Amino acid sequence: MSEQERLDPPLEAGGARPTMRLEPATEGPEVEVGVPSAESRTERAGRLARSTALFSLATSASRVAGLVREVFAASYFGVSGTMSAFTIAFQVPNLVRSLFADAAIQAAFVPVFTEQLERGNKREAFRLASTLIYLVTLVLTALTALFILVAPVLMPLFVGSKVPQDLTVTLSQVLFPILVLLGTTGMVVGILNSYNRFGAFAISPFFWNVAIIVVLVALAPAFSGSDRIYAYAIGVLVGTAIQLAIPSWDLRHTEFRLLRVFDWRSLQVRRVLLLMLPVTLSLGLINFNLLINSTFGSLVSSQAPAAIDKAFRIYMLPQGIFSVAVTTVLFPTLARLAARRDYADLRSTMASGMRQISLLLVPASAAILVLSVPMVRLVYQRGEFSAADTDLVATALFWFAFSLPLNGLFLLLTRTFFSLQRPWIPTAISGINLVITAVGALLLHGPFGVGGIVAATAIATGVSVLAQVTLLRRQLGRLELGRFIWTSTRVVAASAALAGVSYGVWRALDEALGRSFGAQALSLICGLVAGALVYWIAINLLRIPEVGQIRRLIRRERPSR
Repeated sequence: MSEQERLDPPLEAGGARPTMRLEPATEGPEVEVGVPSAESRTERAGRLARSTALFSLATSASRVAGLVREVFAASYFGVSGTMSAFTIAFQVPNLVRSLFADAAIQAAFVPVFTEQLERGNKREAFRLASTLIYLVTLVLTALTALFILVAPVLMPLFVGSKVPQDLTVTLSQVLFPILVLLGTTGMVVGILNSYNRFGAFAISPFFWNVAIIVVLVALAPAFSGSDRIYAYAIGVLVGTAIQLAIPSWDLRHTEFRLLRVFDWRSLQVRRVLLLMLPVTLSLGLINFNLLINSTFGSLVSSQAPAAIDKAFRIYMLPQGIFSVAVTTVLFPTLARLAARRDYADLRSTMASGMRQISLLLVPASAAILVLSVPMVRLVYQRGEFSAADTDLVATALFWFAFSLPLNGLFLLLTRTFFSLQRPWIPTAISGINLVITAVGALLLHGPFGVGGIVAATAIATGVSVLAQVTLLRRQLGRLELGRFIWTSTRVVAASAALAGVSYGVWRALDEALGRSFGAQALSLICGLVAGALVYWIAINLLRIPEVGQIRRLIRRERPSR
């Protein structure tokens, strides 16, 4: 018998294996555990669908603003060596952020904080959150100071000879203070999400992007040549401060109150820190992939790191609107169900999320596959951004499209493990993901350039999802995979129709209208709208059950009783 099997309790009725029985750290009222009725599950599904839709709308505004920001940046810097230096300089503190701040803190903190709230231990929950806010701020301030000192030694390790190294070092020193701001933001957002408040978190990136654009436009004339990139870096600092202020203001609408305590030795704080270790490694390894892409890209050309990053920004539009929305909204619910040991409803909720991701991201992937070039041309090609740059970025975007639905599933399944407080499993899988990505990029960047580097990421993500599903079946039993395959097969068929119609309409209008900005926008939008209409008709004709949730949202109907 393996160590894993010895730690797992025996199967309960229904065949599911509960993954962990958590003992309360302090005395509190017991939570009644039971399988919810079909009625309560339907109501929960409707509430989660509405929350996901609202979160998606807010995130859509943020992602569109992010693309506008990228348009401004591309017009100023193109995909030059200067922009590649900024890309790497930003990714290193962003990697450290993933290790010690933001998402890593949320993933470790939310299950423990939610469990205390579920048990009625509000005072204990507030002490935990307050202590962690102070602790995170102190630790990240020290890390920021240390990095600024060692940046001249550290940063050249990530920069190939074709990207300006000195500029990369100084830009990283300017950008690294965002780590403290993002760490505090991670704690605040974790508290809000535990109370099922997602709006401020969803809309704050919109103002982050707007602030960057305003600062860039205002400060760029004060610099000359490649030094104009510092206006962009300063804008990121200002925007990150605003991104913290917005969710902090929204805390007023919760019961939470910041206490003057620093009980860093408490049992609950230690639990979060112990959970955070594997979570940190897991999320950090995921974010290492971006840095690997940029590092190998810097061996291809001075433009490659920036080109991959520009493609990634377009890729993140549907990823952020759909999969991040689904995952963010479901995570507190999954954590709450895990705390109640309601594994049947946890499986059902996770399986529903998987089908929603397939329904939303497979068609988005199909659209990108056939329209990557006109998408990149419309978004970026102006100013310093040339037609050759469009071809380079479109190549990276094409290969990113294959990983779009896979990465959505990866995010959801990872959060499921976190909600069960079994974070070492996704940590090990993330390690495998990183190795496959690095080896794949090493083998493919020479013969295939940026396409090979991004393809390695897609391959690694697919292997990781397969591993997650296999291990979750051992943890939870039946995952409704038959229904997922049934839904996904029909979604793929409908997405193929979307791709054909979208490309045909775009091609006809592009040839008829020409390549002015207005003509490009009209051709692309008409192609996407026509494809979306065909997709909507197809998924209704194929009778995909999840479509009913969308119809209810559109009609603003409550789920039937």
